[in-house]
Amino acid sequence: MTASSSLPTLPGAWAQALWRRAQSWWHLLHFGAVAVVLMLSPSSYDTSRRSRTAHYIHATTWQVLPWFTVLTALLSLVLIRIVVVTAVSYGLSQYALEMVVRVLVLELIPLSAALFVTLRAGLAFNAGAAPTSLSEPPRPAPGASLQRLREGLLAQVTGNVFSVLALAVISSVVALVLAYLLVYGVSPWGLPGYARTVGRVFEPIVAFGFALKTVLFALAVAVVPAAASLEPRTQGAAASTVQPGAVRLFLVLLLIEAASLTLRYF
Repeated sequence: MTASSSLPTLPGAWAQALWRRAQSWWHLLHFGAVAVVLMLSPSSYDTSRRSRTAHYIHATTWQVLPWFTVLTALLSLVLIRIVVVTAVSYGLSQYALEMVVRVLVLELIPLSAALFVTLRAGLAFNAGAAPTSLSEPPRPAPGASLQRLREGLLAQVTGNVFSVLALAVISSVVALVLAYLLVYGVSPWGLPGYARTVGRVFEPIVAFGFALKTVLFALAVAVVPAAASLEPRTQGAAASTVQPGAVRLFLVLLLIEAASLTLRYF
């Protein structure tokens, strides 16, 4: 009797869980749209906010740029060497450079920059937040959330966006330079052929897709943890040891990468 009486509650519980998920994703999309508008609005940057934004850009980008670039250069050297030696051994040396650019620059470096900023700064939005009691009722406060975003989180969101873009672009340029040096050495005579190869890879639609994917990575790293930190907890939500937004952020990054690969190669 007890088991049969509990069965009708299952569809209701599933529907409630799906509704909470839909509300959470809607909150994320709405917050992301508001954050982008505020980042692009000149009125968001008065003297104190400009100073705070510059501080976060310095902390998230400039302080880590030298050793992140060195680490990326070392990993790029290893990967480029492996690809070039393997291609030569199979008689496919003419495809080595194109493969390096496609795999390293188009795919690995933007994702690596996004994951690096995620681990270093992206999830820190929740580090100082006190846990909300699961017994609390929902407390939506859009005005308070908007004010907190404008005053406290906008600088962090902007700093993380800038960090992902800067690290990805600079690391890509370093990888392209290293690829040329490993294949042609310091001789300038390989520049025409190298330029043709890189230009063949970065045709307009691919270049646009690369830029769009990098921007989406940057927005995801900056927006998803901030949205999770402002999302009100609902009664009945399950407790978790994972920081809010962590799983969702990695899911969003995976979806962006999968969509990019699908549109490019299928």
